[in-house]
Amino acid sequence: MEKENKLETGRIWPLILSLAIPSIIAQLVGILYNMVDRMFIGRIEDGTSAMAALSVSLPLITCITAFTRLLGIGGAPTCAIRMGQRDQDGAEEILGVSFASLLTAGAVITAVILLFKRPLLTLFGADEAILGLACDYMGIYSLGTVFVMISLGMNSYITTQGFARTGMCTVLIGAFLNIVFDALFIRGLHMGVRGAAIATVIAQGISCAWALSFLFGPKSLLKMRRKYFRVKWSVLKPIMALGVSPFTMSMTESLIQISFNNQLAKFGGTMAVSTVAILFSLWQFMTLPIQGLCQGAQPIISFNYGAQKFSRVRRACRISLGLCMAYAVILTLLMIRFPYRFAGIFTNDERLLNLCAWALPIYIAGGLVFGAQTSFQQSFVSLGQARISLLLACLRKVILLTPLLYMFPLTVAKLPMAAVLSQEAAGLVFCPPEVFAVFLAEPVSDVAASVCTTLVFVWFYFKYLGRPDRGSV
Repeated sequence: MEKENKLETGRIWPLILSLAIPSIIAQLVGILYNMVDRMFIGRIEDGTSAMAALSVSLPLITCITAFTRLLGIGGAPTCAIRMGQRDQDGAEEILGVSFASLLTAGAVITAVILLFKRPLLTLFGADEAILGLACDYMGIYSLGTVFVMISLGMNSYITTQGFARTGMCTVLIGAFLNIVFDALFIRGLHMGVRGAAIATVIAQGISCAWALSFLFGPKSLLKMRRKYFRVKWSVLKPIMALGVSPFTMSMTESLIQISFNNQLAKFGGTMAVSTVAILFSLWQFMTLPIQGLCQGAQPIISFNYGAQKFSRVRRACRISLGLCMAYAVILTLLMIRFPYRFAGIFTNDERLLNLCAWALPIYIAGGLVFGAQTSFQQSFVSLGQARISLLLACLRKVILLTPLLYMFPLTVAKLPMAAVLSQEAAGLVFCPPEVFAVFLAEPVSDVAASVCTTLVFVWFYFKYLGRPDRGSV
């Protein structure tokens, strides 16, 4: 119970840092984990086509992550709230039902991908030039779906107990092994995209074993009990109620990836599709560490909200906002100032590098305010406000970004500004104004969503978090 007492009585700043730093390291390693395949693939022969194949595979991979968040990560805040309420049995039942649900969903998703990967990848933007490569990659990657879902989903229950370092190790193990196996299968055995998929499956399998060994072991505050290993709707429903927000964020991310792929394939061809794969990877430098910061604050916010310690909830929310904003602004400015260096992580193809370096400052500009949007939206998850969080998750990608991706090429592309900026790129590589318009949709939606999310959280903060602590006079 020592960790629980720290969540309730420890100083907020040191406590957030002690939980957030391992989570941030885990997320940074997770970025490396996700990017290693692309770094190796981008440098093989015909790496541009291979990169495009990975780009059209991303929506399927994102869907796997989405169901992990729905059935696994969504239960972590509820579990912490139950712990704050001193309901140990209720917290352990959430853990067991989440585990059984992840296993079941993983088996179903694996079967769906193996049966329908070809039409799905075609729908996601694959043409005949890259469809074979994409099918090779996803056919193997899908065999590790259960490993991916268990390692990611159950790791959130390790972190929410306060064992951030152990949660970090789950990611570190997978990332390190993925690098080793990528070097072996891609560079050593020249297996291309199939080697990348094999490396990921093996690494995720070992990472999954590590996470389960902790949860089944004596150090875990929450025990894995067989009597709870079943898909029980009464328990799964509140898990999914909170998980539906991060689930929607991931599913809409998949929708965005599909929309970007289709629009860029239409107006810019295979090279433009390869470009967006690199830009999505660089965007993860923004989103994943911010998620790590929010994960550091989540146990504190959830536990103290359950214990009605509202002053601690308010302070944790403020600190989370400040850290997220500072990180997002600094990284955005660095990417705008040094686009070639960031794009050069993934490719040595001069034409692809030039196009990426031109597009990156446009695409990433909304990062200057993105920290507020993520911090507030994740705080709603920590507070158990599933409906508000879901609405805000849909706002940026479904309500704003998706329509803009299709509207801007028909409207903004006709403006003189689009022609001028596209001409700037044309000195390096061919780029029609419609491609500029597609990339511009991202920062416009980021800014609009951040403003709306901030206004909603300010309203909630003063209405519901301004109450005195339980037991205070």
